[in-house]
Amino acid sequence: MPLTSPAPGPPSSARVAAAVRHAVGAGLLGESRPVAGFIDADGVRDSVAALQDAFAATPGVLHTFAAKAASLVPVLRLLADSGMGCEVASPGELRIALDAGFAPSVIVLDSPAKTRDEIRQALALGVTLNADSLDEVHRIDSLRPRGAPSVIGMRVNPQVGSGSIGAMSTATATSKFGVALRDPGARKRVVQAFADHSWLTQLHAHVGSQGCSLELIAAGVAETYRLAEEINETLGTRQITSIDIGGGLPVNFDDDSVRPTFAAYAAALRTAVPGLFDGRYRLVTEFGRSLLAKNGFIGALVEYTKDAGGRRVALTHAGAQIATRTVFMPEAWPLRAGAFDAEGRPKGGPLLVQDVAGPCCFAGDVIAHARKLPELQEGDFVVLYDTGAYYFSTPWSYNSLPRPAVYGFSVAGDGSGGDAVRFAPVRDAQSLDSIAEESGAGHADSLLALGLRSGR
Repeated sequence: MPLTSPAPGPPSSARVAAAVRHAVGAGLLGESRPVAGFIDADGVRDSVAALQDAFAATPGVLHTFAAKAASLVPVLRLLADSGMGCEVASPGELRIALDAGFAPSVIVLDSPAKTRDEIRQALALGVTLNADSLDEVHRIDSLRPRGAPSVIGMRVNPQVGSGSIGAMSTATATSKFGVALRDPGARKRVVQAFADHSWLTQLHAHVGSQGCSLELIAAGVAETYRLAEEINETLGTRQITSIDIGGGLPVNFDDDSVRPTFAAYAAALRTAVPGLFDGRYRLVTEFGRSLLAKNGFIGALVEYTKDAGGRRVALTHAGAQIATRTVFMPEAWPLRAGAFDAEGRPKGGPLLVQDVAGPCCFAGDVIAHARKLPELQEGDFVVLYDTGAYYFSTPWSYNSLPRPAVYGFSVAGDGSGGDAVRFAPVRDAQSLDSIAEESGAGHADSLLALGLRSGR
């Protein structure tokens, strides 16, 4: 089973180059629009097809997209149209999933801190809920109307260990997620919860994402499968009918290739848990980053360059506000950077060691440290590859910097230069009026009447 797969059609880098050139020509990137995000619509469809193909031989699979990875309604609508469901973890994500057109029956609500109102709404709509704790099972029991159509499951923590990025590993001994199966007495309490509540029909586990190997992910799924078998055997009936195996396929940020592939992931699961695929359990997946990351990029104008301590620094408009993880954890979240000229064409020439920095007003706002790139100059553009998930879709409002515009694109051609590129708006750039409104401008005088002492 191949571990690596090339992108279908023109290479990803060629499609990006065509999109950058046309975006600059169309004014989507430039002096008045110095940073923007871009989503490759054809690439998204290809990634969804690869996931569906990897599980095609298995009946009853629901593939959901983790909305947090790209919380943009047009992107979610594209995924819904491609046959995906949606995994959500907040009232806001549930709202945009519904706005994007997902039927409640293909929406899964996960969160370690669901409120009573969130649970009531989910039960009324008929979305699937995965309880994150035994206490939440009791809360659902007190709120669940008789005959509620929602599938209800319980998230467990198989405690199989950590990947290379601790913050992205959710099956550690002390993870905040799920019921920790290896804690004393916990497994028995989980079995008893299913015995006490016949409406509990699903088990859920998610080992982690970036930094987690296929073997670690498969080990967590295998533990969950064995628990499902144990519960059904203990109860003498097939009460558990579905297993939510989460997502977490890591992404290669080093080059264009897709590795590991969804096919390799499915093969690892078949080796570790062959019974998972025999049709006795409906499977649910919750992939996010692996579907979107390589299908998006950020383009940013180089506003200035300077030299400091013998190194060239390029000051751009892409920084911590849209690449937060990379700025604060550069070793864990490195990004490829590309240099493009003022017309949006890839730059050539001798390589120069340069820092690519962002606009945020703190010293650490550097996207790429000591990177060898063709010499960047004012008016050039920097492209940050593989940023289709968790980057421009979920910006940070540091320094009251506006959210960038996001565009979808499609490239017709072979990526060699004569391509036709079409763009579609996904999200408008945030206006200064919107920033002021979100900053409480409508209540500007509200504090002046507070704290007034008599006689002043």
